[in-house]
Amino acid sequence: MSLNPDISQITNFTEELIAEYVISATRDVFSTMVMMDVKGDFPLTEPVHRFKCSITGMVGFAGSYSGVISIHCPVELAQLITSNMLGVECDEVNDDLNDAIGEIANMLGGSVKSVLSKGGLDVKLSIPTVISGEDYTVNSLSDSDCVVVPFTAEGRTLLVGLTLKKED
Repeated sequence: MSLNPDISQITNFTEELIAEYVISATRDVFSTMVMMDVKGDFPLTEPVHRFKCSITGMVGFAGSYSGVISIHCPVELAQLITSNMLGVECDEVNDDLNDAIGEIANMLGGSVKSVLSKGGLDVKLSIPTVISGEDYTVNSLSDSDCVVVPFTAEGRTLLVGLTLKKED
């Protein structure tokens, strides 16, 4: 997966630079809001569409760029994230868990928006959307415009993906 060449050329962003922004934003959100260290890795070379026993939080972008930032994590890790974030025990998929994962997606979206907006770009965010299930599929606008970074937290893997498309 790689960043669309049009995006790289117009904004001077490279896939590596976008991956660095995703890693930095994710580390910041997790260290300040979840009190958890996450370790980012190199972006994946193949898209991940299918998730099992997971939860996904997504925030959309609209304006000069359209796209989505998403966080995908196993339910067990999402429960730990929720417990750390809210200071209450979370042992099931419930409204607290959905709110916590949605808020993390929202904070990641805000970080990306600030990067895109620095050049005077008009970018707006949607409200967070959260889905979960035993087995589900998430498809992006285009795999070629997507950067997906795997992270390790508490011995488990979560993914943060960013899909961007330049609007004409």
